[in-house]
Amino acid sequence: MELKLGKLPDRTPVKLSISVMPDLHEALRDYARCYADTYGSEEPVTELIPHMLAAFLSTDRGFAKARERGAQRS
Repeated sequence: MELKLGKLPDRTPVKLSISVMPDLHEALRDYARCYADTYGSEEPVTELIPHMLAAFLSTDRGFAKARERGAQRS
């Protein structure tokens, strides 16, 4: 049978462990406070970071072009 919706991609989260410099950690905590003030919902930095990274990558035109060139070579 053929369906209009293809098979869903793997959605298993991948856990990463990183170290950041103290000034970046402070900025991330400040961002979380601003987020809470703006939306009235406190979220831990660890929950915000994946969304921050996704937003950054989705708006980086140079990365998008390079990624597209890489996909064309495959």
